[in-house]
Amino acid sequence: MPKHDYYYKINKQKRIMKQTLITALLTLFSLNVSFIAASATETVPVRGTIVSPADPNIQYTGRISFANPGRPAWNFPGIQIIAAFEGTSLKMMAKPGSGYFMARIDGAEPFKVAFTGRKDSVVTLATALPEGRHLVRLMYVIEGYEMYPEFWGFVLDKGRRLVAPPALPERKIEFIGNSITCGYGNEGTNAREHFEYETENHYFSYASLTARALDAQHWVVARSGIGAYRNFGGPKAGTPESNMPVQYEYTGYALAPNLRQNGGLLSMKWDFSRYQPDVICINLGTNDLSTNNYDVRLLKQGYKTLLKMVRQHNPKARIVFLCGSMLGGKELEIAKRLLNEVAAEAQKAGDREVYRFDFTPQNGDIGYGNDYHPSIWQHEKMAAELTAYLRSLMQWF
Repeated sequence: MPKHDYYYKINKQKRIMKQTLITALLTLFSLNVSFIAASATETVPVRGTIVSPADPNIQYTGRISFANPGRPAWNFPGIQIIAAFEGTSLKMMAKPGSGYFMARIDGAEPFKVAFTGRKDSVVTLATALPEGRHLVRLMYVIEGYEMYPEFWGFVLDKGRRLVAPPALPERKIEFIGNSITCGYGNEGTNAREHFEYETENHYFSYASLTARALDAQHWVVARSGIGAYRNFGGPKAGTPESNMPVQYEYTGYALAPNLRQNGGLLSMKWDFSRYQPDVICINLGTNDLSTNNYDVRLLKQGYKTLLKMVRQHNPKARIVFLCGSMLGGKELEIAKRLLNEVAAEAQKAGDREVYRFDFTPQNGDIGYGNDYHPSIWQHEKMAAELTAYLRSLMQWF
C-alpha cells in the first residue's frame, strides 16, 4: 500500500470514530445554538445602517434555507452572498461560530473572513474605501454541517444603502462530490497533517476555479467522506443511511438520519425549481473504493441510483461523471470502468446527455494538501482540464 494511501485511510478512520461522538452530540448542539447566539455579552449598538438579509438587493446562490428570512441558513460549501453598496465601509454579521468565508471587494484580492468565536457576530470587511458604489462577493468555503452557519446581514455607513447588484451569470453548473470538491486540506502543504477547517478552502477548489473561468454560477452538494453507495470506512454492504443518494434531495447535509427529525434546515427537502443547471458534474467513488471492503456491483448500482435521481430533478441538464484526481492503481481502473459502463448504458437507454471526464491522477509533483488531498496547485491543474472540457462540451466560448 502506498504511504499516502495508508495515512489517508488511517486518519479518515480516526475521524469516523470521532463522528460517533459527534452524532450523539449534534442534537444537543443544535438545541444550544440559539442559546449561544443569545448569550453574547451586551455591548454598545453597532454604528451605521443595518441591512437585513431579506433586503431584495442581496443576491444568494447555493442551497440556502430562507425559512427565517432574517437568518438564512445552510451547511454545504460554496454558497455565495453578493451585494452592491454605497459608502466607504462595510461590515457583515453572522451567527457566532459560523466558520470561514472568502470576501472580495470590487476587484481587490480575495481574503478570508473568520466567524470562529463563540460571541463575535460582526466582522469588518472594508474601511476607507473611495466614496461611491462598491461590490462585495462572499463565499462560504468550508463544510458547515457541525456549525449550522447563518448570515445576519450587513452594516453600512450611516444613511447609506444597498443598490442593485449586477446580474448573476446565465451559465449554471452544479457540482456533486466529496472532500475533493469541498477543497479539503488544499491550503495545507504537509500531506501528513490532518483535517482542519483552517486549511479547507472551497474558493480555491477545482469546482470554484472552473466556474469562475467559465463565468458561470456554481452550486455545490458535497461532503468529505461521502460516497455513491458507501461512505469512507463503511461496511461492504454500503451506508444507505447517509450516502449521496440519501442526501441529494435535501437543502442541507445531515450526519445521521435522526437529525432530519429535528426540524429546521436539515428537515427541508430541496426545491429543485430554484436552480436548474445547464451541466452537472458528479465526482464520487474515491470513498467507496478507499478501503479494501467494497462491492463493485453495489457501487455501480449506487452510480445508477444517483444518476436516475439527478436526471429526475434536472431533466434538461447535461450530466458529466468525473473521475479523479486521488484514485490510483486498481481502484482507479475500477472507477473508470464502472463510470464508462453507467454512461454508456444510460445513452443506450435513451439519455444522450450523460458524459465522462477523467482528471489526470495526482502524483505529488505539484505538492499534496493535508491527508494527501489535492493541493491548491493540483486543484488549479484540475480546473484547467475541466474548464477546457466543459467549454467544448457546452460551447461556452
